[in-house]
Amino acid sequence: MRRRGTATAFGAATVLNAVANWKGSAFGVDLKTSAEVILDGPPPVKGDVPDIDDRLIVRSVERVLERFGVVAGGVVRTWSDIPLARGLKSSSAAANAVVLATLDALGEDLDPLEATRTGVAAAMDAGVTITGAFDDAAASMLGGVVVTDNRRLELLKREEMESEVLLLVPAEKIFSRETDVGRSRLLAPVADTIFDLALAGDYPRAMTLNGLVYCSALRLSSDPIFAALGGGAKGASLSGTGPAYAALVEDENIGDVEAAWLPLGGRVIRTKVNNRGSIKGSGWRR
Repeated sequence: MRRRGTATAFGAATVLNAVANWKGSAFGVDLKTSAEVILDGPPPVKGDVPDIDDRLIVRSVERVLERFGVVAGGVVRTWSDIPLARGLKSSSAAANAVVLATLDALGEDLDPLEATRTGVAAAMDAGVTITGAFDDAAASMLGGVVVTDNRRLELLKREEMESEVLLLVPAEKIFSRETDVGRSRLLAPVADTIFDLALAGDYPRAMTLNGLVYCSALRLSSDPIFAALGGGAKGASLSGTGPAYAALVEDENIGDVEAAWLPLGGRVIRTKVNNRGSIKGSGWRR
């Protein structure tokens, strides 16, 4: 019996990178990944995404099947407008979309946080994350801005946030597994301070401080952060472990921040905070 499911999940950007102290914060952005899962026979599950390592999306399907005791095989496809390996949570969005699409195919439901944890487990299995990236996955799944304990896979805070967002996306790629974890872990005392700012709801200051210290730890340029602030951004940061940068911007300052970033090279994307979160059964969107 052929069963088909679809879903759409969204990207995210960083307020606090969780590598230093396992505490993280991120907000959803309006860039999406769509997934289609077709279960039509015995194992295995195969990925059908040209030129992309399919271990994460295949493992995401398998994790859901295992959760419900279903033995099946088929194909999983994804399409995304989230730049890959730039720190904009493409892996979290892919895992979330595939988990939800598999649930849709099975006619099953999971609590959103349990669905998120399922995708995080798949990401750990696939080796595409350092901490499990529960903060990124929760922001993608739930929308809005979240603060999390990634070690315990706990959501500490979630609220909606209205803001325009600018993203500076360099041409180079940096995969999470390439991160200098040792240098990043030295930031734990500073990360604790940033965590307190995020819990208090001071996301612009938290992300700016996060960006400055992680750029130093990861030997990446902080020039885009200063350029964004000079253009009137409320806050700016390296997103994840880079190389992309994100800025929270008032509508009247978008042009100035964009103009400040364009000479730095790379692509500037205009988007906004996504507050609605991921959607199961939303159709196969290209």
